[in-house]
Amino acid sequence: MTSNLADHLNRPLNIGNRTIPGRLVLAPLSKLGNVAFRELLAGYGGFGLMFSEMSSSRAVQQGTPNTIAGFMWRPGELGHLVCQLFGDDPDTMGRAARQVEKAGFFGVDINFGCSVASICRHGCGAELLKTPDLAVKIVAAIRRQVSLPVFVKFRTGWRDDPTPAVDLARRFEDAGADALTFHPRVAPDRRTRPPKWAYIAKVKEAVSIPVFGNGNVFSAEDCRTMLSETGCDGVALGRLAIARPWVFAQWVDGVKPDRTIYKTCALTMIDLLENHFEPIVAMRRLNRFFAYYAANFKFGHTLYARICKAQTSGDARRIMIDFYREAPETMATPKITLLR
Repeated sequence: MTSNLADHLNRPLNIGNRTIPGRLVLAPLSKLGNVAFRELLAGYGGFGLMFSEMSSSRAVQQGTPNTIAGFMWRPGELGHLVCQLFGDDPDTMGRAARQVEKAGFFGVDINFGCSVASICRHGCGAELLKTPDLAVKIVAAIRRQVSLPVFVKFRTGWRDDPTPAVDLARRFEDAGADALTFHPRVAPDRRTRPPKWAYIAKVKEAVSIPVFGNGNVFSAEDCRTMLSETGCDGVALGRLAIARPWVFAQWVDGVKPDRTIYKTCALTMIDLLENHFEPIVAMRRLNRFFAYYAANFKFGHTLYARICKAQTSGDARRIMIDFYREAPETMATPKITLLR
């Protein structure tokens, strides 16, 4: 990579038959990368691409947009939005991908990375890494159905050995994947140990398609190190993006945020959730957002505890305003222990 991080992140990248303007992207995040958060992020800019939260292939294939939690979007974001699908049946996944293409998304992403029990017990997400032949069939089935870029998000696997992941990366490319997002942790590990970035380098060396690295990038220096040490083509930001949605504009466009951004960001997110979701769902999503956003403050646990007691978005708004009156001390880097 170039010595200047912004210069590198601003380099266009070809993915399949399309091009993205930059190499820093929003990683797919279940319940967190929702339509309200993406609108918040779009207001700051700096991203090359955004991924939606997970959408069930069985629901999406029915073609009922904007009524399924994960399958929601604003028309203006479709040109830079990839829809992530999960499922265990190649034909169903292929039909769902057709609906994604029909809706006008930039691309479709296949989830082979989620290790949450509720997903894995249905044979989806990271569980499919145990049956690599089926995983490859799913990629091939989607490739046959759509012409838009096909992405695959996957993990190391279910044991700490990069060899199966490297082999799968090659097979995914052969099956028609246009880009990979690789998270170098074993599937049972819910962030108890650091990801092994060296495994990203092995995956990148094995394929000719773009590879996005993912996992524990919490600072510009982390981003620079991942790019230089692994040779990956881009970086997918997850938890840090939720805590600091302006980070894309900061690293890519040189935006220098002032202290007021913490307050305005939170209040804007409350408004957007209120606009996009009915009250009960909005409050559930707000609590998830604040689990990460509160990591910006020295006493963020206090803010998070208060928000969890809020009954309405109005309560949350008042709590945030009161908290900011106390001139809370912010962290140079969000406190990782709060980044759930």
